[in-house]
Amino acid sequence: MVCFDEVSGISFDQKDGVNIMKGYMESGEFSRGKESIRGFGSLVMVGNFEVDVEHQQRIGHLFGPLPPEMRDDTAFMDRIHSYIPGWNVPKVNRDQLTEHFGLVSDFLSSCWNHLRSQSRVNKLQGRIIFGGALSGRDTAAAQKTMSGLLKLMFPDPEADIPDDAIEWTAKLALECRRRVKEQQKRIGAAEFRNTHFSFTRYPDGIEQFVSTPELHNENSIGSDPLPAGQVWALSPGGPDENPGLFRIEVTEGPGSGLKILNQSPPGPLKESVRCAEQNLYARAKELVGDRDPRAHEFTIQFRAFDANKNAAATGIPILLAMSSALVERSLEGGLVIVGGLNLGGSVEPIYNAVSIIELAADKGAQKVLMPVSARKQLFDLPDDLATKVAVVYYADAKDALLKALSE
Repeated sequence: MVCFDEVSGISFDQKDGVNIMKGYMESGEFSRGKESIRGFGSLVMVGNFEVDVEHQQRIGHLFGPLPPEMRDDTAFMDRIHSYIPGWNVPKVNRDQLTEHFGLVSDFLSSCWNHLRSQSRVNKLQGRIIFGGALSGRDTAAAQKTMSGLLKLMFPDPEADIPDDAIEWTAKLALECRRRVKEQQKRIGAAEFRNTHFSFTRYPDGIEQFVSTPELHNENSIGSDPLPAGQVWALSPGGPDENPGLFRIEVTEGPGSGLKILNQSPPGPLKESVRCAEQNLYARAKELVGDRDPRAHEFTIQFRAFDANKNAAATGIPILLAMSSALVERSLEGGLVIVGGLNLGGSVEPIYNAVSIIELAADKGAQKVLMPVSARKQLFDLPDDLATKVAVVYYADAKDALLKALSE
């Protein structure tokens, strides 16, 4: 392994220096004169930010510390398998040192050197499949990172690798590779715009989306799909309450009935949950097919992000969260759902649609799913809002679910 420490201090006296590195990172070969030389070492680049990570993302991208010849070269970045968040790596201190016996470093490095000739990619076949957002280079990068991690955890090539180890390494590998793609997207290349990395582990068959922590803002709606059973919802509020953003999290398991995990839930919230539950039982066939919701126990938790705590008129997003949990499919990323529901299945009208769109845009939503009865209110929607948020209308609960499910 060749490590470039303080990589920002590197300079190139020849213009083709970066191209030589790109060729080696792609094929493992480089040329000296007429001779082609094959290498087997990895390249690692280490650098520091002059500012914190959040500020760095505001003023540029996370490859900013690289030399000028590299920092905006998306082709060079595309050959980087993994971007490790050094800002999360703790500094070495006494607490990390052991008083027990260890392996001598030259023996340990020799063991790792022997492991380089092995691969654990064959252990992944038939057990995991990567989502459609990953390119060929993304897949190869993720597989190599997973293989390396699994070799460290299970150095015996004949050892059985449990499912939870496959899942853990997949999440870490996709996070570190996605960090590369997010910086490419910031530079502006349209070919890198789809960064919604995911994987499906067999035999579960549930697609899991992987994000990077530095992109996540707890108080805003991200573009990544939430796990199955989770939705963003907007309550329209009432005479004495402004609209408010909620995150609804539903889990299901064996049993029957429904539990609200919030302490002392307000009446409007309980009423919305009751209407959603009864509509799921009554319309199970058209919403969740052959799955029987009465044979499952649901737990629901509401997380409020504004002064609005009542969660009034949120029956449709609750129903969609329960359906998503039952069919084990995520709803579309960047989506927030609006709509009340009565026991008979009718969607309640909304009287402050423009205010709801304003809040949705402020919270980072890309798309709002709302009842078609609100359409006339939005004819005069200001241009700046109309270009920020796409409004999708639904007629009933089934129509809302079909339009909300992630492709």
